[in-house]
Amino acid sequence: MVVDDDSHVRMVIAQEVMNDHRTVVVAQASCLREARKCIRQHDFDVMLVDLNLGNGNDDGLELIDVMKSLRPTAEAIVVSVVETEEQVLRAFEVGATGYLVKNSWFGSYVQAVLQVANGGASITPSLARRLLQRFDKNIVASPPSASPSCAADLISARERKVLRMVANGYTSAEIGHQLEISTTTVNAHIKSIYCKLQVHTRAQAVRFALMRGLL
Repeated sequence: MVVDDDSHVRMVIAQEVMNDHRTVVVAQASCLREARKCIRQHDFDVMLVDLNLGNGNDDGLELIDVMKSLRPTAEAIVVSVVETEEQVLRAFEVGATGYLVKNSWFGSYVQAVLQVANGGASITPSLARRLLQRFDKNIVASPPSASPSCAADLISARERKVLRMVANGYTSAEIGHQLEISTTTVNAHIKSIYCKLQVHTRAQAVRFALMRGLL
């Protein structure tokens, strides 16, 4: 599903998605009202959504919240000209698993859709670097945590490597092949990650990791 008030951008994204045999556009919307209707009427796996749909800068965030309420298994990718760290974090907080900057990501929308559909995340590399730098500064500025039971601290080096590969959209079998371990062992690592981070899905684990600089 593609949601953008700019008809040209919407057409470009939809055409790119439709040109790949692995993906199909089932609905398009230009405003919050149309998008709400489409969410109710159409079954979809991923929603590509602009943050500003004409009525305000938070339209897209509100729509992600609506989508997660009505279709909790669907994933959302923000496509926006806004690229501040605060906006990215807000998008992930309401449930997005991808954030792309317009005009720098044309030609890769299919890749982003497939990544989040397979349980990973998709974020513009420059934004990812800036977020990591921000987390690094916060870690330096903050005193060490007095609690050794912090979820992020409990993630082992191997589990962190598995989590990075999950974020990149790899399946358990692909992760096992790359790390030369069995699929059963990979799933055991993922289950352990879920338990430590207190999450229930790959997307939730990836969001937790992105927001805390674990990736």
